Amino acid sequence: MLSYTIKRLLSLIPVLLGLTLIVFFMIRAIPGNPAQIILGQLATEEAVAELTKQLGLDQPWYTQFFLYLGGLFSGDLGQSLRTKSPINEEIWPFLAATAELALCAMLIAIVIGVNAGIISAWFQNSWFDYVAMILALVGVSMPIFWLGLMEQWIFAINLEWLPTSGRENVRAPIDAITNFYIIDTIIQGRFDQLWIVIKHLILPSAALATIPMAIIARITRSTMLEVMKSDFIRTARAKGLRMFWVVYKHSLKNAVIPVLTIIGLQTGLLLGGAILTETIFSWPGIGRYIYEAINYRDYPVIQSGILVIAVIFVLINLIVDLLYAVIDPRIKYN
Repeated sequence: MLSYTIKRLLSLIPVLLGLTLIVFFMIRAIPGNPAQIILGQLATEEAVAELTKQLGLDQPWYTQFFLYLGGLFSGDLGQSLRTKSPINEEIWPFLAATAELALCAMLIAIVIGVNAGIISAWFQNSWFDYVAMILALVGVSMPIFWLGLMEQWIFAINLEWLPTSGRENVRAPIDAITNFYIIDTIIQGRFDQLWIVIKHLILPSAALATIPMAIIARITRSTMLEVMKSDFIRTARAKGLRMFWVVYKHSLKNAVIPVLTIIGLQTGLLLGGAILTETIFSWPGIGRYIYEAINYRDYPVIQSGILVIAVIFVLINLIVDLLYAVIDPRIKYN
């Protein structure tokens, strides 16, 4: 498995290089000069030309590309054109915010989606099966921006149970250590703040979990139905094993690989595709960070943000592939 892992990691190098090259040209096709946007429309041509030179945007494209590529190989993501801050330091709080949101959303999606799929397969063609699959279809079809606004209207404005936006109480900010606020509040022993952080997470996590939850539920149901028709399941039931153990111990173990694949793909997609949720709930995540960089034509931030998301996505898929061999001993990586 070690040799397979090394080969997979090495194969990522040309993929990421190709992605870097594509993103480099695509963002430079966006109309607008970063220097002009930073200085404003009233700036003189001389000031714009001077700032363009300072930012290195007057150099040929291949010079800019290889300078950026050289920085990547040394672990430097570059410097933001707008804030002048190193992207290595600037990007982490935003990435941690999105990771915390995505992990909470996936936890909700896995717990509810997997169990809904299992129960639907267990009681096939029952009222629960029909209701769960209808809700799953609605969940896949429902726009996140509409669901997020409805959540805010019902639970934040009308019922006043939960906050509408942000990650924390602005009047009592959290001292960021890891920038995962749940972990930071536990480390600092601020359990009153822990509940506030969780309350801020509930609405955006629920909105973000809707689509993966529905997909996981449908995939779990279909794979469980197939496994439960197998001979070894009929043998286990004939021996008098309780249905609970037949389903959760024997059936689920043999049906989990397709579900695990979907979980891995959806986790990667959530990390890169949470921009609507982050915008609606004013969540300071990587999606909003890249979106604001696009508005300012902040090329290094856009390139680095997309590259970081791509690296995380392919690493998640590699971890999922390796888990196959752990779960199913029939799968061998040579």
